[in-house]
Amino acid sequence: MSTSRPGMTRIVAGESQTPKRRRALEVALAVGLVLLISVGAVVASAVARDSNASAAPDAAGTPAAELKLGYFGNITHAPALVGVQKGFIAKELGDTKLSTQVFNAGPAAIEALNAGAIDATYIGPNPAINSFVKSKGESVSVIAGAASGGAQLVVKPEIKSAADLKGKTLASPQLGGTQDVALRAWLGKQGYKTTPDGGGDVAINPTENAQTLKLFQDGKLDGAWVPEPWASRLVLQAGAKVLVDEKDLWDGSLSGKPGEFPTTILIVNKKFAAEHPRTVEALLKGHVQAVKWLNDAPSAEKAAVVNAALKQDAGKALAQNVLDRSLKNIVFTVDPLAGTYKKLLQDGVDAGTTKQADLNGLFDLRALNSVATEKITAAGLGQD
Repeated sequence: MSTSRPGMTRIVAGESQTPKRRRALEVALAVGLVLLISVGAVVASAVARDSNASAAPDAAGTPAAELKLGYFGNITHAPALVGVQKGFIAKELGDTKLSTQVFNAGPAAIEALNAGAIDATYIGPNPAINSFVKSKGESVSVIAGAASGGAQLVVKPEIKSAADLKGKTLASPQLGGTQDVALRAWLGKQGYKTTPDGGGDVAINPTENAQTLKLFQDGKLDGAWVPEPWASRLVLQAGAKVLVDEKDLWDGSLSGKPGEFPTTILIVNKKFAAEHPRTVEALLKGHVQAVKWLNDAPSAEKAAVVNAALKQDAGKALAQNVLDRSLKNIVFTVDPLAGTYKKLLQDGVDAGTTKQADLNGLFDLRALNSVATEKITAAGLGQD
């Protein structure tokens, strides 16, 4: 873990945040604290009954003291970048402190969310589905969409079709992530077999995006299924060509919006949402404003703000041609496109990265629909 500025931390997948001995000490202290709190609670309860003291206000109605928000330094997470950079989210949170953490892949963000290191995060749909399935519906709720589109399979120019991929090596951002699942599912439909450990007819190496660019430039990768801005960087800076634009695989029959598929969504820890619904509503108000700004702002202003945020959170601004191409490939929307999730789950099952499950309860769009200008549906998979 490396601190980039006050209130913001960058986390890389696979990094350990706390030494084992320190974790053991913290667990021991936590257990002791829980016991003390339990004893205190019993005493306090008895005193309250004896004195007929009035009950304290319902904790569920109080804003949180702090909201810890995660997102990625990618253009597909522009609603988060803009929401933080322009202060939309912090303003709506009011007295609730906003802290942010920047991740490089979905599974790492989910691990942090489930561990309580963050309370909400922008993320791809498949890691959210995996968490929901593994926890039997107890871990997370999808509360809004953020971005659609902006994911492509880009390859060496000599690769003309899927038939040329046998024996080749491709990359995805991380095993079980949204682009990883999309790649494995698509290859399966082309008749290829893949395995999570990189075996099969086509080798898939989960690789951090910046490394993917370098490996492709060095001739050590034949292609990659990646989100923006990495697809554009591979095309414009490394000579790759687009073999598959994922938007062409979605005909709109599941969502009513041809060419749209969820790339980035906003999820929240269920326990946090139950305890602080007003904080979640405030987060969504800021999120809705950020999406609206992205859709209404002049192109030059939008590019400048997004690039400034990328430089701050990812460490480097993008070349103008990369930024322009990336933004053209993305639709910013608060609709999570819930109708697509059964297919996303099935793709994960087919890819071997998740198990078949009931997704009912995955969505809680009530707060979103209280602040959004259009009615967003949960497609029968939760509350709206």
